[in-house]
Amino acid sequence: MAKRYVAHGLESGGAAGDVGHYVTFALEDGRPAEYFCPVETIGVNGPHAVVLAPVLVRIEMVRKGFTYELLITQHRPGQVSNGTRPQLEARILFRGVHRYLELYLSGKGQSTSRCGPAGFLFSGWRGVGIPRRFRSAVRAVTAAVNCNGCSHCHYTKVLHKEQELDVLAESENTPKPVGID
Repeated sequence: MAKRYVAHGLESGGAAGDVGHYVTFALEDGRPAEYFCPVETIGVNGPHAVVLAPVLVRIEMVRKGFTYELLITQHRPGQVSNGTRPQLEARILFRGVHRYLELYLSGKGQSTSRCGPAGFLFSGWRGVGIPRRFRSAVRAVTAAVNCNGCSHCHYTKVLHKEQELDVLAESENTPKPVGID
């Protein structure tokens, strides 16, 4: 009805022992995406929140022991033609493969916080060129892949109450989501 489309994402993940995987979302400028509804599940390390935005940047990290892989991609709906739903356009902004980080945040030697600080991150990725605007998101996702039994969001933030009321008031103009999973 609004004749516009948005990107749809699902923040999810966590860690179990020496393995971790997490996906979060940011806006184009690197600020946290706001989520429209949290996802409450019985288990852990699953979905945490649903995000919608005209353009979403997806930050995904996988960890096995001390080895980390990072993928940052941008997603936006393409052009609408002949009244059909547009294709979701994706572009790789950064890819870091098989990076060894010296500080291990899980198990023995874990920091005092449950998920640990991710300040060590950039010494292990020195010279790799993580875009500056996404560094706080990368720190958050690094903590997330070390968060055993994760059941909370690490980077996205809750939609403010007054914005939530505006969204409900304009429900007949709600944009149609195009999924990113």
